[in-house]
Amino acid sequence: MNVNVNNEYINNIDLGNLPKHVAVIMDGNGRWARTYGKKRIFGHTNGINSVRETIESCVELGIKNLTLYVFSVDNWKRPKSEVNALMKLLLRSVKNEIDDINKNNIRMRIIGSIDKLSKSVKNELIDASNLTIKNDGLNLNLAISYGSKTEIIDAFKQIIGKVKKNIISIENIDEKLINDHLYTKISKNVDLLIRTGGEFRLSNFLLWQNSYAELLFYEMLWPDFRKKDFYDSILTFQKRNRRFGKTN
Repeated sequence: MNVNVNNEYINNIDLGNLPKHVAVIMDGNGRWARTYGKKRIFGHTNGINSVRETIESCVELGIKNLTLYVFSVDNWKRPKSEVNALMKLLLRSVKNEIDDINKNNIRMRIIGSIDKLSKSVKNELIDASNLTIKNDGLNLNLAISYGSKTEIIDAFKQIIGKVKKNIISIENIDEKLINDHLYTKISKNVDLLIRTGGEFRLSNFLLWQNSYAELLFYEMLWPDFRKKDFYDSILTFQKRNRRFGKTN
């Protein structure tokens, strides 16, 4: 990871008006691989460069929260060979990057139904995230085996359990309380959602948190996404008029 502020790209960015939380649906790896006559894992492998540049951009700009949609709960439906290859790639990538993540003061968190992962994968990811637990720079959420509906159900189960134990009352259930029981309780609501790959849907990703997010959809496939594209996304975000239901 090479974090150096690139003035050519960021001179026009208002550093006082940055999104506090950026979320990314990294779509198009498989289609990108097919354009080269390769297997899907070739696209996923090359997509790591885009992940690295996106993280670097957030650190350079001082964005506090980034959530990457790495592997959804629905991705378990893919062929076992592809899932296994993805898990190996994920672990290898985390091992290769964890020292740089630490060096750049990034706190890495794994969010999702991680109990669905194999014990070895789960433990290695938890061990890696624990190495960053004292870091207070960028909050990097890796959504793995993640589904937003499951996240919301889990939050309500926790809340209902606390109501039954008289820890909280029904009258205390509000938006803040629900936020505090989601996987993203540190990062909270999303300000900017980026999706590559030419699709126009949220795909069960941070449905609660994206309620007032600015949405950007790109035709480009994820392995082609670079720093310039991320900075362009921030500039587009800053041109939006975010009213949150109010008038101008």
